Amino acid sequence: MLETEEPAVISRRLTELRMEHRDLDAAIERLAALHAGDPHDDLALKRMKKRKLWLKDCIARLESALIPDEPA
Repeated sequence: MLETEEPAVISRRLTELRMEHRDLDAAIERLAALHAGDPHDDLALKRMKKRKLWLKDCIARLESALIPDEPA
């Protein structure tokens, strides 16, 4: 799937994912600072952190897809 996509498309998607990751990181920091210890916010923080990890994995896969295969 990723191998057939144009590098420009992958690069654009990478930019979008990196921005979402950065924005989510800032939101996590704000929520943690404002609402430490609230069980509802703890659940929200866990969900946000899980999404952030998923984004990191997606970013890594797309970066890998941009690396050209070298002949053996």
